[in-house]
Amino acid sequence: MNSGNLNSDCCDISFAEKVRFYSYDYLKCFLYLAESRDSETLFTKSLYSKLITSSHLLEDFLDFHGAKNNSQWYFYRELAAAVRHISMGGYAQKHIANRLIFYDIHDKETFRENGEVALSFMTDSLMKLARAIIDEARHLGIKLPEKGFSARHFPGITTGEMLDHDFEDEHKDLYRKHIVQVANEFISIADAFDTFEFVEVYDQEGLKALVPERVNEVEIRRFEMRVHNLQSSFDSYVIHGGFLLGNRNLKRFRSYFSVIYHLLQVMGRLLHFYERHLIDVGYKFTYQKVRKDLAGLVNPEILLDCTINYGLYYVNHFFSSGKEVAQEILKSNIERSSVIVGIPRDLGFHCRPSLMVAKIVQNYGGEVKMIAGGDQFDASSVLDIQWAGGKIQRENIQEVEFQGDIRALRDIETLASVNYGEDRMGKGIPLPKSLQYLR
Repeated sequence: MNSGNLNSDCCDISFAEKVRFYSYDYLKCFLYLAESRDSETLFTKSLYSKLITSSHLLEDFLDFHGAKNNSQWYFYRELAAAVRHISMGGYAQKHIANRLIFYDIHDKETFRENGEVALSFMTDSLMKLARAIIDEARHLGIKLPEKGFSARHFPGITTGEMLDHDFEDEHKDLYRKHIVQVANEFISIADAFDTFEFVEVYDQEGLKALVPERVNEVEIRRFEMRVHNLQSSFDSYVIHGGFLLGNRNLKRFRSYFSVIYHLLQVMGRLLHFYERHLIDVGYKFTYQKVRKDLAGLVNPEILLDCTINYGLYYVNHFFSSGKEVAQEILKSNIERSSVIVGIPRDLGFHCRPSLMVAKIVQNYGGEVKMIAGGDQFDASSVLDIQWAGGKIQRENIQEVEFQGDIRALRDIETLASVNYGEDRMGKGIPLPKSLQYLR
């Protein structure tokens, strides 16, 4: 049979036959759920995986055939989207629950309890969706499978056995550069995430004002990708051996960005569903009716509460705790040295040169001390440097010493060589290429 005949034969299959084909495993999942009473043990990662793949195939099929613009099929299509995104959020939260025993993180027990509440919301929503999906399939004339899946199709992934850890997991000098890079990047991401500062639990008015104006899928997925890239670098160049053995501080560090990554996954999927499928932006009756029906199955208020008061809160919490671990790692891994440089000519350490030095130190994240007349000052603090500037002026000190992270010291030397970025009248001058990040 040639390819032309094959394509022709494929096109001869009717829409009704194909929608039954793409609904088959999907509906078997929901027959299984509808016939079960105890949702607590039902939702294994293998079940979530089946829900994700089967709903994705069905949603793509329906989109290809124009279900988004068809009043008869639009609700069935939206139900598939709901299943996909809630299942993806549930899969990520289930992964956190399974791995929590290995995470060396702060407030683990309270986090576990709150995670159970969030996961329960997602499983309860999927149980409600099960009956609606079966009813809608019947309404559309889609023939249901004779029976659903059974529990044996969706075993849990954990057992009571662990394989021997027989790889060497030594702390080698070759890793030092990568460890420092990852720690610095974590601190940088954590600082950037401070724009989503969590001060107190939000009520419903606060949640609706926050989402999507300040917190939305696009922003959360952007941070998710950054943390995922960080985890990939860590696993590729620092630790290959998992959680159980080896340098505890490094394992602990990985625990923080791993749990943050999976929490961002949960947030991203729930935000997508809320923004795309629950916010009332439609003007057509069908859109409005379907959104109302979906809101009856997946409570928007609880969804926002789980996303922000659980997800956002703990991402902030673990970024804060993880920064402390990252800073400890930097202290033990950065190469230290000292340099002696002149002070800014004529005007001394006033605002601009003090800010430049502090920015250099903050950029690398390592500790740097400024020594002036026998006293030590924190070179990452503009205020501390200006305090030193007063002492330098009073005692007519001509040179100061910087001690600490060699990477920052190199840039401080470069900055000092161009009089800390200003002329003798205090006006800014062009900086060398290596210091362009100060602008």
